[in-house]
Amino acid sequence: MDDGFFGLLQRRFEPALHRPFLRVSGGATITYGDIDERSARAAGWLRNEGVSAGDRVVAQLPKSIDSVALYLGVLRLGAVYVPLNTAYTPTEVDWFVADAEPAAVLRDEASLAEGLDGSQPVPEVVERSPGDLAALVYTSGTTGRPKGAMLTHGNLSSNALTLSRAWAFGPGDVLLHALPIFHVHGLMVALHTTMLNACEVIFLERFDAGEVLSNLPGATVMMGVPTHYGRLMALDGFDEAACSRVRLLISGSAPMTAELHRSVARRTGCEVLERYGMSETLMITSNPYDGRRVAGTVGFGLPGVEVRVCGEDGTPMVDRAGMVQVRGPNVGPGYWRRPDATAESRTADGWFVTGDVGRLDGDGRLTLEGRVSDMIISGGLNVYPIEVEQALDAHPAVAESAVVGLPHPDLGEAVAAFVVPEPGLDAASDEPASMLGGTLDDVARFKHPKRFVTVGQLPRNAMGKVLKAELRAEFADLFLG
Repeated sequence: MDDGFFGLLQRRFEPALHRPFLRVSGGATITYGDIDERSARAAGWLRNEGVSAGDRVVAQLPKSIDSVALYLGVLRLGAVYVPLNTAYTPTEVDWFVADAEPAAVLRDEASLAEGLDGSQPVPEVVERSPGDLAALVYTSGTTGRPKGAMLTHGNLSSNALTLSRAWAFGPGDVLLHALPIFHVHGLMVALHTTMLNACEVIFLERFDAGEVLSNLPGATVMMGVPTHYGRLMALDGFDEAACSRVRLLISGSAPMTAELHRSVARRTGCEVLERYGMSETLMITSNPYDGRRVAGTVGFGLPGVEVRVCGEDGTPMVDRAGMVQVRGPNVGPGYWRRPDATAESRTADGWFVTGDVGRLDGDGRLTLEGRVSDMIISGGLNVYPIEVEQALDAHPAVAESAVVGLPHPDLGEAVAAFVVPEPGLDAASDEPASMLGGTLDDVARFKHPKRFVTVGQLPRNAMGKVLKAELRAEFADLFLG
């Protein structure tokens, strides 16, 4: 037994309790000593409310200093943190509560502040072993019922230490944080790496392109999603001067197009570092900090993390598209109270099946080609949407696109493309094929969209992932009418 992941964090930041931790826009900056004391109050409050080691604590709260203190207090107490998207409705929250069976549910920011203010700190840290559960992160549920991905203290520790080294974090770094903290990206990647190094965090309530841009000159690292970088590119001030101190721009949670990657580099002088991870595994791969970063790829397996791509028969492959599988200390033990789903996600030899289709080159660099659930089978032929999307997105009149398979009376599924036009394209047109000219000339004919639909924007979740299930549901009759 040891003092778990919180103990690791505390030992790393304890020599620097005087250093600034969270700098809130328009507000005070709190130190590491402040957050240590505030988390001890959170642990005391939770304990008084009957929460003990191993109990789940559900939190649906706005991003705030106290929300961070609560998370750390849960870890300190040895309980299990269950973050929920702030956009979930009461009915949806009821479902998660019924599934997680928590000892406490926190949804009111004022009650949280009052509880922390009125509680006595509990400075001790409850012992936890690496295999003990630390967090329960529910998958988005865009296809079927959400599943609770279990993450242990060992998972959190190994991934945080690995990322800290891989991305060369040090105490002089200042992270610009504009991500939500109900998700592993903003909470378990961004905050864990900074806390291990007692870094300062510019802690923005949400992503606003103008506010992010105004804070960039004071930052050395920014973590974001492709949508964030696309919005920054729309601002004239996003340039080398704004990024003069920035040593690292990181992108994840959704694929970044190669063109956006190159555009950011040309404008700012900073080449984006793309990485790949998921709730069930935390981070899996990363483009190198020192070394060649290839646009459109997500790099190599992190140290200690094994990655392979297998065919339908389970045979590992190189330079061919197949199922991405992963093995390592970052992989969680499975899904909460879902032994069936856990078993389905593991191979006979113990690898986790990600559900992503990818391709490994001879050097071990991974390129993602989409989700298995997104693959289109049209007339018996497999179509990976990302190949078509990349061709469409390269056209100067296309801001972005999403390609899905829709029911077709003859082909089973037919390819449909949803196109967001750049300003100036006729948004009333639902057949921009003629405008696109020969942009698909290098894509096999059977992969070409049978229909193009112009839309004002693509549906996305809070982390910027396109919700293709929504497009499939809304336009299910497109070829059947």
